[in-house]
Amino acid sequence: MDFAKGFAASFWENMKQTTFSSLKRRKERLTLMSKLVIVESPAKAKTIKKYLGKNYEVMASMGHVRDLPKSTLGVDVEHDFAPKYLNIRKQSDTIKGLQAAAKKSDKVYLATDPDREGEAISWHLANILKLDVEDANRVTFNEITKSGVKDGMAHPRKLDMDLVNAQQTRRILDRIVGYKISPFLWKKIKPGLSAGRVQSVTVRMIVDRENEIRAFVPEEYWSIEAKLNTMASKSKKGFTAKFYGVDGQKTDLKTKEETDEVLALLKDAQYTVAKIKKGTRKRSPAPPFTTSTMQQEASRKLGFQSRRTMSAAQQLYEGVELPKLGAVGLITYMRTDSLRISDEAKAAAASYIEATYGKDYLPGTSRNYKTRAGAQDAHEAIRPTMPELSPADVKANLTPDQYKLYKLIWERFIASQMADAVYDTVAADITAGRCLFKANGFSVRFDGFTTLYVEGKDTDEEKEGALPVMNEGDALKLLDLAGNQHFTQPPARYTEASLIKMLEENGIGRPSTYAPTISTILARGYIDREGKTLVPTQLGEVTTTLMTEHFAQIVDPGFTAEMEGNLDLVAEGKKPWVKTLQEFYGDFSKTLTQAEEDMKDVFMKIPDEETDIVCEKCGRNMVIKTGRFGKFLACPGFPECRNTKTIAVEAPGACPKCGGKILEKKSRKGKKFFGCEHNPECGFMSWDAPIAENCPKCGKTLLKKAGRGAKIYCSNENCDYSRPVDKTKDE
Repeated sequence: MDFAKGFAASFWENMKQTTFSSLKRRKERLTLMSKLVIVESPAKAKTIKKYLGKNYEVMASMGHVRDLPKSTLGVDVEHDFAPKYLNIRKQSDTIKGLQAAAKKSDKVYLATDPDREGEAISWHLANILKLDVEDANRVTFNEITKSGVKDGMAHPRKLDMDLVNAQQTRRILDRIVGYKISPFLWKKIKPGLSAGRVQSVTVRMIVDRENEIRAFVPEEYWSIEAKLNTMASKSKKGFTAKFYGVDGQKTDLKTKEETDEVLALLKDAQYTVAKIKKGTRKRSPAPPFTTSTMQQEASRKLGFQSRRTMSAAQQLYEGVELPKLGAVGLITYMRTDSLRISDEAKAAAASYIEATYGKDYLPGTSRNYKTRAGAQDAHEAIRPTMPELSPADVKANLTPDQYKLYKLIWERFIASQMADAVYDTVAADITAGRCLFKANGFSVRFDGFTTLYVEGKDTDEEKEGALPVMNEGDALKLLDLAGNQHFTQPPARYTEASLIKMLEENGIGRPSTYAPTISTILARGYIDREGKTLVPTQLGEVTTTLMTEHFAQIVDPGFTAEMEGNLDLVAEGKKPWVKTLQEFYGDFSKTLTQAEEDMKDVFMKIPDEETDIVCEKCGRNMVIKTGRFGKFLACPGFPECRNTKTIAVEAPGACPKCGGKILEKKSRKGKKFFGCEHNPECGFMSWDAPIAENCPKCGKTLLKKAGRGAKIYCSNENCDYSRPVDKTKDE
């Protein structure tokens, strides 16, 4: 009986312990599995999920979930500029999914991008999901790597309302400018136009540059160059010495007559080395990339437009699938003004440099770069998250754009941690009678960082080479002597690289806004691309004229930069956001009222751009107009003559079927293709671009296939000629 009682007591005690342990484990499992992390993109969610494991749910907000309404101003200017946010309609399914997941979760972490825009998205999510904004539920990742994610999750914080308010202020400012001025432009110029606090200034800068070019008056000047060599040398190349002056004084040559007088002095003159000055020069590497410098360099070296650069950078930051490593972010956060680099990254770079190039390629002390005044320094410079992963290591797993940009970022960063290049320099003064010539040259003593990377330039630099060995008193032989006429050149049109550089130098917008700003003014038809340069259209010039005359502050670079400074103060908690808006709106409202009064009965006409193409129906010169599908040719005799035609852009080569011209065209979706001028009768069409080279087998035009599987091949369907793309020849 005692045994039975003891057994029963023991059995029930074990059952109780087992049940308690089971319930405890279940509770722990539920606790572990009830954490929701919200990021902005699915790619980023996938990468982060790998590092956090199965006990975390990671979901994407797909960007913004709330915004101001499209149909109305959405800002109560009478009551402290209170914004009226609405859920974005196309995000309804995403919002429902996030709300359902949040209800099942004990903890929600807001892990959107680590900048003002990301902070604002987190704040909107907190409102939609009814989260406590005082709770420490905001996490940020400077890099999407295991250590970066773990570190971010280990340091949750409250939402930074100063950053949120800075983004709100920018959004409201842009909304007020856009919604108040745009309808004014519709009435005074044409429907569908838009104005913007940053975009209108950017267009003005491009228009102003075009006006400078038009107003430029070239001035003539001359130079004299002597091609010389040492007496012992048998080379016909020699080196170049440039005329400096007469009787030791600098002499500027402005006319042919002045140049001929000097050339007369040089007749039968003996060229002698009067002075040799030797020295050394060091060249330091460029700092690692910021958002702005990355966009500039990708434009110069890769030919990438800023939007293309930022798209590839976003993908590299969010994560790429690599063998053995899985999804991993290859670069740090790509929206930054900072030049700061972590000690760990410096050490990793130093290890790679020493192992690959040797100790001589390491600088004497660790390199630190000074971030410019006023820059946002929340994040590091743009760098590879794992410097040991060279571009060659990851090439097979990246798209062409990802690889090119990663290679640029990786090389720039590694080079920034390398030793200076050292050059031996030589400067020679050479006399010829009363005339003085100067020659400069250098040779590389130590290549340093230049063995890997050299920063691109917006303008061509004059190249210097090595000078032959010369001593003071040596006689030289003259190989050639020429006077050359030159004319001063107007300022160059902006390229994307030089425009972005100018915007940054003037404090206009933020580096993260440059790509969408340039895309917007191109899409609106305010500017065009001509090759790499940006050119204002007639519409851009007329709109800028109106804006300059009636909204001078809005298109004033100094005022726009001042507003950016105010936004920075809001972000730092040093200025109330409502006060910033009040200061702006008071003057703006008066300006708008005055402009409407001044232009009450005025309508500005956009001049048509006349061409030399004659209308075959009435004989007038046709003009270029812009419609829903882009530019086209139209007869100026409308409505009497309604003749229109597409604008033909001729491509190289000839049609392989009928010998006609090949024209560049665009599909309805805007994709470029090439077709015969006699289509549809002929029928030749190709997505691949013709090149100015004929097939060596059949003589027909060759085509170039781009992207993966790039090749040069014959346009003749019956010819099998093809070859790989030769980058030195075919690019």
